[in-house]
Order: sequence, then structure tokens, then C-alpha cells
Amino acid sequence: MKRRFWWYIGFFIVLMGVFYFLLFAGTDYYKVKLPVLTYVKEFSFIDQNGKVFTEREVEGKVYVAEYFFTTCKGICPKMNLNMKKVYEQFKDESEFAIVSHTCMPETDSVPLLKTYEKKMIGAVNHQQKTSNWFFVTGNKDSLYGLSRESYLLDNQKNNNENIADQFIHTQFFAVVDKQRRVRGIYDGLKQEEVEKLINDIKGLLKESKSSPSGISSPFSNNPT
Repeated sequence: MKRRFWWYIGFFIVLMGVFYFLLFAGTDYYKVKLPVLTYVKEFSFIDQNGKVFTEREVEGKVYVAEYFFTTCKGICPKMNLNMKKVYEQFKDESEFAIVSHTCMPETDSVPLLKTYEKKMIGAVNHQQKTSNWFFVTGNKDSLYGLSRESYLLDNQKNNNENIADQFIHTQFFAVVDKQRRVRGIYDGLKQEEVEKLINDIKGLLKESKSSPSGISSPFSNNPT
């Protein structure tokens, strides 16, 4: 009797396994592990080539967003050294991009951003290959609003109501999927988090646009 009971249990487990395999075979559903944290709103900035850069430029792409400024001597050099590792990993991937937003648009002009691009990845021959790493500037209100409301990248130390007196300086990266959904936030100063980011990007690139929305979750951009 006891043996028959365990046989029924084993049969039930195998049956459920076959059921879920058939249910999700040929889909990306079983691959989705990252929650949906928030959705990226529409935006309009100017990139390092002086071109208008909107959400349409990353439509259907997985991309990483960060905030920095070109004259930073503190965390930015190390952040972008790690970001360059991400770039090197996916520089030939047509469905991937990096968007580095300046947090000091009052000083980071288009020529300065172009110079910074050359510093990070060298000169780009646009007749042969266009870089998928974009450095953007724009209205400070728009830049900071996108950081807080869409990417959840804010050091939460800005108590000034005047936008001119506010300053967002954070080492965190946000990864966005093909449907403009933020799926993870990573400490750009920690090697293990950068490696996790790279692995998560690989998974998101395999997701189709029809993948489920994931699990909504409240999130702080200051993980421990």
C-alpha cells in the first residue's frame, strides 16, 4: 500500500512536469526571472553626435541607463570602466545599447560628450560602424525626471526644490528590456554586480516582445 502511494506521487510529479513543459515549450515564459520594476516614459535628448535621441532609438532593444558627468573625478571613472566591459561584451549586438545621461547638462555640451566617447571607446568611423553607446544631454528637468520616475536612479539626497540646485550622482545602472520596462538595478562599482548585469542582459536579449510582464515589485535604488 505504501509503495503504491509513492508510485502515485511520482507519477503525479512526472505528469505535472510534462504538462508545464508542453505549456511553455516554444515560448520564453520559463526564462523570465527578472521582475518589472517600472516603465520608461517617453523622452527627448541630444546625443554626442548632435542628433535628437528619443525612446525610438532604443525601440525593441535591451539597454543600460546610467548618470554621470564628464569632469567627474570620483565614482564616474570606475563606473564607466565597468560600463566599458558591458560595451565590449555587446558592442556588435544590434539589439543592445547603452545610454549614458549627463547629470550636469549645464556644462556637458555635445562636443564634451563627443570627446568623452572617444576617451571611452576611441574614434568611431561612422561610415563603417556606429557605436551603440550613446552619451546624451538635454533639459535638466527632463534628465532628472527620467532618472527618478523611470529608471529609479536617484541618490535621494536632493532636498532643494530649485532644480538648478539639485544634483543626482549615483553609481547605479538600470537595465531596460525591449518593451521599455526596467528589469533590474545594479551597483556599477561592484564587479560581481556588473557580471550579473551582463548575464541578465544575455537573458533579456533572448526574451521576445511577447514575454509576460513579470512580477511587479516595490524597489529601492539603494540595494545593500
